[in-house]
Amino acid sequence: MNAPNESRRSTITRPFYWSVWREIWENHSVWIVPAIVSAIVLLGSLASASYLPKRRQNALLLDEMHRRAAIEAPYDLAAIMLLITAFIVGLFYCLDALHGERRDRSILFWKSLPVSDLTTVLSKATIPLVVIPLVTFVITVVTQFLMLLISTAVLAPSGLAGTTFQSFNLFRESLVLLYGLITIALWHAPVYAWALLVSGWARRATFLWAVLPPLAIGFFEKVTFNTTHFASMIADRIVGFAPEAFSYSPHTTPLMTPGKYLSSPGLWIGLIFAVAFVVAAIRLRRYRGAL
Repeated sequence: MNAPNESRRSTITRPFYWSVWREIWENHSVWIVPAIVSAIVLLGSLASASYLPKRRQNALLLDEMHRRAAIEAPYDLAAIMLLITAFIVGLFYCLDALHGERRDRSILFWKSLPVSDLTTVLSKATIPLVVIPLVTFVITVVTQFLMLLISTAVLAPSGLAGTTFQSFNLFRESLVLLYGLITIALWHAPVYAWALLVSGWARRATFLWAVLPPLAIGFFEKVTFNTTHFASMIADRIVGFAPEAFSYSPHTTPLMTPGKYLSSPGLWIGLIFAVAFVVAAIRLRRYRGAL
């Protein structure tokens, strides 16, 4: 009796599943760019390894809070670099996601297949919201683990290897990283959705069409009313997740605050705009053909 329901579910989910894999297969930058950044970080870690024992000895002279911060700093820097890379890769992917298939006229082929515009656009939105964060998480954890191995090998002869594990807990930091990636992806959802909408609408120069309208609105507000509310709103949409998702104290490490984050009006307002932009992008793809 469940066979018709299972068949219907398969009919809906299978095209979406393979559409996501198609996006990953056709856009190698989703994983290649973070991997390159990871290689650069590891190369820098190797290049500075000879100075590590001296820096560690200096760090041990500090109080507990500053010692922990000094030891964790390279690992935090690696994570921050990969997070920034993920945002840039996701943004440029979205700017080309719908425009690229119109430019090379492959949209004519994909429209001939039994895959709806809804499925296609949602699969493209899944890349910056799900796939890139997962790829970033795996690459960041692997990078930090390799940095930990380098640190242990360099500090072992001087008997300082154990000081790293006293301050840096890879499992704990991985949980914080995963939580941070989820909060960032949801917070940046309207940015990615706007880029998808512009990608489906603009005939050329998608980056300029995505950036110029917000700049024009901000400039108009500043000249007309001498205020910067719109610019502040845009800035908050880029980095405003941090005070909502984490609690900062001068004497402790940041604490995760998922309750505060989920009750933030900024999160839900942003998601409403993201849904509206995605719906508009779906309608645009339905009625727009090749360039």
